[in-house]
Amino acid sequence: MITVRRAESTDAAELVRLRAVMIRDAFGEGDAPEGEWTGIAERQFRVRLGDSAGLLAAFVVDRPDGTGLAACAVGSVDTRIASPNSPTGEGGYIFNVATDPDYRRRGYSRACMEELIEWFAKRGVARVSLHASPDGEAGYRALGFTPPRHTALQLDLWHRFAQEV
Repeated sequence: MITVRRAESTDAAELVRLRAVMIRDAFGEGDAPEGEWTGIAERQFRVRLGDSAGLLAAFVVDRPDGTGLAACAVGSVDTRIASPNSPTGEGGYIFNVATDPDYRRRGYSRACMEELIEWFAKRGVARVSLHASPDGEAGYRALGFTPPRHTALQLDLWHRFAQEV
């Protein structure tokens, strides 16, 4: 049996470590260097996991030897205006789904995902989105995720921010 628990602010450093694992796996070895982002991410996790508004949740599986986290799934709630397909106006986004390489193929990430999906459902979130790596796509589809009905577009503004700093 897999024991999943809700992460606390004290798990922030481990969540960042697993985030770097996920980024390296999904985007290549050089895309998750140590740097300023890790300190910022750790502070964000500490604050948001302890926030009484509860707009971010992480579910984790501890390593059997007690030395950290084996897996995690993190999600956040985005509040928009209510609509017929979203009576609460809340949408969900899942990110930071990761398992340490030594603990893969044991169902840990799936168990974390199931708890996170249940958390969204209890909040009344009508739709949850994520971006899947090629390795993760089949697992997400098995949980019921499908391609969006509408064309998904994005505008990257980070380069503007980076030039101003």
